[in-house]
Amino acid sequence: MPPRNGRWWLTTGSCEATIDAPPEHVYDLVADLPRMGEWSPECQQVEWTGDADFPAVGATFVGHNRGGPAGLMRWSRRGRVLVADRGRTFAFVTEEGGRESTEWRYEFQPVEGGTRVTESYDVRWIPTWARIVDVPTNRHKELAESMAHTLGRLQAAAESADGPGPSVQVPHPQGRATTSPE
Repeated sequence: MPPRNGRWWLTTGSCEATIDAPPEHVYDLVADLPRMGEWSPECQQVEWTGDADFPAVGATFVGHNRGGPAGLMRWSRRGRVLVADRGRTFAFVTEEGGRESTEWRYEFQPVEGGTRVTESYDVRWIPTWARIVDVPTNRHKELAESMAHTLGRLQAAAESADGPGPSVQVPHPQGRATTSPE
């Protein structure tokens, strides 16, 4: 019997949560990629590369991940920021085999009670061996669970009474970086 979404392989998926915090605050947490390991059960660590040290379009990074059965699989991926529209959209694409592979996108929509955050992925390309591994590992289900977990942790951090976290550098419309408290 095929899964509910009618496919056995990875193509797209999304998850959403309403967080009791302003869109800019939630965006700042997500866009601070070196903190992604605090939210994601799969992403363990992210490092900016090249001249990048804040979330701007074109900034590059390397993400180090862990997942699969019993968390035994480890891998690193290079990535590049595609959209950095504070309080609205943050998106990046990862590479696989030197090609753009998966786009990850976070949409922030103000709603009564805070911000509706939608996390999604869109697989542009992955190698055949990865498609084969998708079926027995049910990668789609794993990513859906991971996104729900990520948004739950993000919600806890954003709604925390512990006060703001570290400052994030946010690109200024004229190209200068400004510091924004979270």
